Amino acid sequence: MSHSHHNGCGCQHNPHSASDTHKKGAWKRIAGAGLLVVLLVAAASLVQVRSGESLIITRFGNPVRVLLDPGLAWRLPAPFEMSTAVDLRLRTTSSGLQDVGTRDGLRIIVQSFAVWQVDNTPEHVQRFMRAVQNQPDEAARQIRAYLGSALETTASGFTLSQLVNTDSQHVQLNQFESHLQAQISQPLLESYGIRLVQVGTERLTLPAVTLNATVDRMRAERETIATERTAEGKRAAAEIRSAAERDARIVEAQAQVQAADIEAQSQAQAAEIYGKAYASSPQLYRLLRQLDALSGVVNSSTRLVLRTDAAPFRLLVEGPKLDKTHE
Repeated sequence: MSHSHHNGCGCQHNPHSASDTHKKGAWKRIAGAGLLVVLLVAAASLVQVRSGESLIITRFGNPVRVLLDPGLAWRLPAPFEMSTAVDLRLRTTSSGLQDVGTRDGLRIIVQSFAVWQVDNTPEHVQRFMRAVQNQPDEAARQIRAYLGSALETTASGFTLSQLVNTDSQHVQLNQFESHLQAQISQPLLESYGIRLVQVGTERLTLPAVTLNATVDRMRAERETIATERTAEGKRAAAEIRSAAERDARIVEAQAQVQAADIEAQSQAQAAEIYGKAYASSPQLYRLLRQLDALSGVVNSSTRLVLRTDAAPFRLLVEGPKLDKTHE
């Protein structure tokens, strides 16, 4: 008698079905592992360019391209290609106090600052990378060296009064800063890929010797101005006095002419009156003329000893003789 073999669950066991299931699980694990590898490779190949920076992609140490636009970008995974971030944001540095000479031989102490950044072009980003190995501190040190040298040469083109003056119209500090920036902008760009945004004067002071010389110069200038104004005042006063004297002489001459005319007219009128008086009464005319002569010669303090029978004193004794025809 024969019996069929049954498992405990009452189902017949199929060896082919178990093998297929095992193969499917293996393939799934392989596919998962492959997908994971692809994801890792993709993650290793993706780079992000952040705002305010650029990425230099190097292949075995040699730069191959520069990424400037913010966002995601592709590169070969390491070690085939590597990426290095270069900061493009604004930075500042200061020259420190520098003792420099002006065109008129005086010394000043000046401190300037520079606002700079790596220029946003592939050529200059790579140049910055090569020149300072992407070290901002080293770049700032180079800028300070350029500033110190440029301050000496730039200051020699300006006088002290053009940099320090109580009259703002004579101060040329803006021109000084523009000249300073123009002197170092191109060399920094060509050598280091650095773009200067602004150069300004942070501090400007005078040493004791220069301060004393400046005070003496300002005092001399004020004394010169005072002397010039005093001379101008004296010159103006002399001109006014001369004009007044000239006008006075003109007025006096005109008055003398008018007085002479009036005197001549009065003499003519007097002569005419005398003539009429003499014509109307010759004796009365002679009497009045004699009295006029007496009044012109004799006054209250006059003492005369004269003959009384002589004219015109005869009148004092004899009295006037009137013409009977006029009585």
